[in-house]
Amino acid sequence: MNETLDAIKTYFKGVRTEWGKISWPEKRQVVFETFAVIVIVCLFTVSIYLMDLLFKWILSFIK
Repeated sequence: MNETLDAIKTYFKGVRTEWGKISWPEKRQVVFETFAVIVIVCLFTVSIYLMDLLFKWILSFIK
């Protein structure tokens, strides 16, 4: 039981050490990249919707 607790303590000490080594991005970069992701997702959503309408229109001639 003690070995397990020691292993858990050692693990979390390592996590804390590694956490300090993280280089966090600046707020400006995070905001810009978040905005870029939102724009790209919106563009893909609109393009897929337009393709869906196009295929629906094309398939309407087959019926």
